[in-house]
Amino acid sequence: MNTLRVTILAAVFALAAAGCSSTKLEEKPAPAPEAAPAAPAPGPAAPAAEPVAPVQAPPAARIDPLNDPNNILSHRSVYFDFDRSAIHDSDIPVVEAHGRYLVDHAARTVRIEGNCDERGGREYNLALGQRRADSVREHLKILGVGTGRVETISLGKEKPRNPGHDEAAWAENRRADIIYK
Repeated sequence: MNTLRVTILAAVFALAAAGCSSTKLEEKPAPAPEAAPAAPAPGPAAPAAEPVAPVQAPPAARIDPLNDPNNILSHRSVYFDFDRSAIHDSDIPVVEAHGRYLVDHAARTVRIEGNCDERGGREYNLALGQRRADSVREHLKILGVGTGRVETISLGKEKPRNPGHDEAAWAENRRADIIYK
């Protein structure tokens, strides 16, 4: 076993010594130049290559219309007059757009939160907020959205959008918010 080790060690040492040649690179002869390949004989013309179609960029990723700030679906609030639960004519297109979206996306559900301004008692505002949420739900129902996909809740005056105490703030707080689940 020792002789085998000594033999292998001697062979490794011999190979290492052979790799340390004293010949310099500059002294090695240059390789002989190879002959240039002969030019092909003229013959029939090669067929023209077919034109390559331009590479088109992949289509842009579709933006969910709910997340597109330029889409009407980005508007999620419906506003009401003081002490009223009828939807403003100006907000009918918003409700209808959400109705069409919900009809086209049968798996989606919404919660409608009815809100009031700070005026009025707690019980009165909870009831008014519920009527506002129900008003939006009924309009969605007319558009073909099943009532089982629409949950309504009243928050009364507990979740104001604008904390001010003037008509402009109150107008922002008299609303129903459409929240997708």
